[in-house]
Amino acid sequence: MNARSPWRQRVPSPLGRGEGRRSNAFRNLLSVAACLVLALPAFAQELRGTGDLGLVIERAKGSIQLLDTTKKTALQRVEGLGDLSHASAVFSRDARYAYVFGRDGGLSKIDLLTGKIVKRVIQSGNSIGGAISQDGSIIAAANYTPGGVKFFDSDSLELISEVSARSELTAQLSKVVGLEEAAGNRFTFSLFEAGEIWQADLSKDPKNPKVTRHPGIGKEPYDALVTGDGRWYVAGLFGEDGIAVLDLWHPERGVKRVLPDYGKGEQKLPVYKMPHLETWAVSGNLAFIPGVGRHEVVLVDITTWQKVGTIPVAGQPVFVMAEPTGRRLWVNFAFPHYDTVQVIDVESRSIVHTMKPGKAVLHMEFTPRGEHVWISVRDENRIQIHDTASFAKLGEIPADAPSGIFFSSRAHRFGL
Repeated sequence: MNARSPWRQRVPSPLGRGEGRRSNAFRNLLSVAACLVLALPAFAQELRGTGDLGLVIERAKGSIQLLDTTKKTALQRVEGLGDLSHASAVFSRDARYAYVFGRDGGLSKIDLLTGKIVKRVIQSGNSIGGAISQDGSIIAAANYTPGGVKFFDSDSLELISEVSARSELTAQLSKVVGLEEAAGNRFTFSLFEAGEIWQADLSKDPKNPKVTRHPGIGKEPYDALVTGDGRWYVAGLFGEDGIAVLDLWHPERGVKRVLPDYGKGEQKLPVYKMPHLETWAVSGNLAFIPGVGRHEVVLVDITTWQKVGTIPVAGQPVFVMAEPTGRRLWVNFAFPHYDTVQVIDVESRSIVHTMKPGKAVLHMEFTPRGEHVWISVRDENRIQIHDTASFAKLGEIPADAPSGIFFSSRAHRFGL
C-alpha cells in the first residue's frame, strides 16, 4: 500500500505558492494598518484639513488643548510640554504642525492631526518665543539664558546655527526679545540690555547667518512687532519714552526714533502689566498702540509715525487686536480691570461694546475671517467664544488656566 490515500494528497492553491504568501502578507499588512488607525485619536481618523485647527496654552499644567474652530470644540489635550508660564506658538507652512516655545527653553513640534509630540528639544535655559522663516524651513528661538538666537531645521528640529547676542560696543551678553521673521528668510530681533536691533540673514547660508547690527536704538527694548505687510519692525522701549522703528524695505536707512515725547513730564499710573507689541492693531494707515501706564489707546499714522490721537478706555490696555477686516478693535486690560473687554469702532474711534467675560482675560484670537473671537479667561478656567457682529456668547470650552490662543491661520501671515 504505497499509494497515498486520496484525502492525504496536497491540493495545489489556485493562487500558487508565491501568490498565497503575498496574499497572507497583504492580510497581515491590513491588520497592522487597522491597529494603527485604532491607536490614533478619534479626530485623526477623519479625512480632514488643518485650516480650522488651533491650540490654547494651559500655562499651569504644561499642556495644550487642540481646538476645532468650526465645530467650536476641543479635540485633545497634549501634555508634557514643560514650563508654559510664558509660551507662544507658530505653525508650519502647510498648517499641520505647531511649534511651541516654552519658558524653560523647550521647543516642541506637535502634529495637529494626530495630537502627538513629534519631537521636543531643550534648546536653552530660558526662552520667551520664536518665529518661522518665510519659506517655513527654519525655526528661530529667542533666548534669555544664554542670550542669543538659535536656528533649527523645521522638519527635524536639528540645530542649524546660532547667533550669540553679545554687543560689539559693550561686550555685554543680552537677553533677546522681539524676534520676528522678515522676507527672504531673515529674522529681526532686539537686545534688551544693549539697546540694539539686529538682523540675521539666512537666505544664502543658513549655517553662517549674516548679522547686521543697529546700535543705540533706545533703552531696554522689551518687545517688538512686524506689521502685516512685513515692512515695519517696531520695538517698544521699557527704559525710556518712545519707540524704535526699522524699515525692513530700507534697513540701510537705520532705526528711527518716534513718539519721543510721549508721556514725558506727566504722572503715570503704576504699570501692572507691560503690553505685548505683537498684537498692536494696524488698520489702514493707523496703528493703535496700548498706552503704557495710561487708560488709553494711542493712534499713530504709520506713514509719518506721528501721534494723531488717543481713545480713552476702561483700564491699562494689554492687547489691542484688530478683527481681520480692520473695522473693529478688541482691547483687554491689566489688573484691576482684567475682567473687561472693550470693542472700538475704527471709523468713529469710539467704544461700541463693553463685556466682562471673567477674571484674568489673557488673550483673544479671531477665526480666520473674523466672524468669531475666542477669549481665554484664566481664573475662570475656560475659553469663551463670541460672535464679533452681535457680541453674543456662542459657547465655552473648559481649559486649565488658559492663556495664549493660536489658530493655524497664522501660518500665512507675517509677524504671527
